[in-house]
Amino acid sequence: MLTSCTIRLTLFYKRMAEGNRTVGAEGSFTMTGIVAVAEIDIDAPTARVWNVLTSPEQLKQLWFGAKVDTDWKVGSPITWTGEWEGKSYQDKGEILAVEPGRLLKFTHFSPLTGQPDVPENYHTLTYTLTANTHLKLEQDNNGSEDEAKHSQGMWEQLLAKVKQSAESSE
Repeated sequence: MLTSCTIRLTLFYKRMAEGNRTVGAEGSFTMTGIVAVAEIDIDAPTARVWNVLTSPEQLKQLWFGAKVDTDWKVGSPITWTGEWEGKSYQDKGEILAVEPGRLLKFTHFSPLTGQPDVPENYHTLTYTLTANTHLKLEQDNNGSEDEAKHSQGMWEQLLAKVKQSAESSE
């Protein structure tokens, strides 16, 4: 039974030295220092939240109707296939880190942005789950504060769906 729930959604920007930082493999690419962050507290066990984040049955609901394909192994591809505003698309990325029940990190590129498919146009999405079932999602490499705010809105919706699913599951 849900007795209390605190939802905390924040957006903040991390500015790195000189506005950029290198991520991934040594010298792989440079990213902006603008990070969108959404956070939420969930009244459910960590294992249940982790299952919502990684199970094929749940992912389509979380990812705005897109079919998500991956094996959740570091170095493996991840794809999102779906339709957005009448346009078919396939987003893609790579799994960077998996620590079951604690951390999930992957890159993400969407051709819907209209940007070229080059490493500097990829975002890194990092889910961090703490023992008190606090879930945080960070997206780096936003090109502007407006882009970060737009991303924050999408991730707030996604985290609300994670919360709803985890709290209603038995």
